[in-house]
Amino acid sequence: MREISGDPYVDLLLRAILNEIYLDPPLPLPFLRRKWRRAGFDVAKLRATGQDWPSVAHSMIGRARMENLRFCVETALDDGVPGDLIETGVWRGGACILMRGILRARAVTDRTVWVADSFAGLPPPDAAAYPADAGDLHHTMADLAVPLEEVQRNFALYGLLDDQVRFLKGWFRDTLPGAPIGQLAVLRLDGDMYESTTDALRALYHKVAPGGFVIVDDYHVVPGCKAAVHDHLATLPAAAQPEIREIDGTGVYWRLPAV
Repeated sequence: MREISGDPYVDLLLRAILNEIYLDPPLPLPFLRRKWRRAGFDVAKLRATGQDWPSVAHSMIGRARMENLRFCVETALDDGVPGDLIETGVWRGGACILMRGILRARAVTDRTVWVADSFAGLPPPDAAAYPADAGDLHHTMADLAVPLEEVQRNFALYGLLDDQVRFLKGWFRDTLPGAPIGQLAVLRLDGDMYESTTDALRALYHKVAPGGFVIVDDYHVVPGCKAAVHDHLATLPAAAQPEIREIDGTGVYWRLPAV
């Protein structure tokens, strides 16, 4: 990846979103306790790699994936790739806050950050329609359900809640197909499950502009997510198959070829 801008505002914004300044402890979840023991309770290390669920910070994706998002957005802007920015599955909103902050730092006023989420957690698996989701437990994780009003407050805390931020509340199958989105310069997927991932890809992938970026957060850790990506890519012609690039052992990204 090319060097990122080093804009001091964006640097500080990123650190604040991840709460690298005070390093709040992770949420007390049983599966995370096992990680803490293996990592020697090194919260800074876990936060850097996105391996904890912070109790206070506004994102759980960690520095590597946050820096990747910054790279994709800044590169798209530098190269004049047209379109808006979206994340599907936002938790507390941190990644979208970073995207809006980059637009603010660049004085970009003609692009929208779309914030798509149920704001009520994930749906129960529909194993009949999506066998890859059989046994998925994301819907049981109450900490994934962050209300819309809380996410909006988080944007406001940074002074970034304005008319360049638009919220799409509901299941992706209901909100994304009819969303008034023209082109996208960056599409970031963080829906975890096969159903959520495939719903976003079906509705939005064709809107990614040439030279735009697609990021998949849980590609390596949720088998259904990876399966949804490859099932969708299999519908595309050979010339449109992307070069999938690693981020941090959890997420991946690729760039569509420029025309």
